[in-house]
Amino acid sequence: MIDATAGPEAACPIAPVVDIVFSRWTTPILWTLHESGRQRFVELQRRIATITPKVLTQRLRQLERDGLVLRTYHAEVPPRVEYEISELGRSLAPVFASLGVWSAAHLGEVEAARRVHDEGRTTSGAAHRGP
Repeated sequence: MIDATAGPEAACPIAPVVDIVFSRWTTPILWTLHESGRQRFVELQRRIATITPKVLTQRLRQLERDGLVLRTYHAEVPPRVEYEISELGRSLAPVFASLGVWSAAHLGEVEAARRVHDEGRTTSGAAHRGP
């Protein structure tokens, strides 16, 4: 039996990894660095068009801290900074590949289930109550 007072890690031991890897912008950043190689900040920002510079900076710092991204500073005029996925970050490639396979096989089913669910909610006339 799971201790109800324990943290989410007790209920799901992969929760800390999910928090690290699958936060909102982490996956697109890691995917881009894995697919496109070493990138400057502006190149990353251009490839992930919907991310703001502030959020990209925050996520890159966190990914560097977590050891998933390497930052290289070139002391030249003007200074140049490049980011690349680390070996630790690269070790997530099989996870992303598996998710890609699952997505190709099942995302249509998820979308269909959502449509059925949403149609049921709008035709029932009453909001669902409870969990």
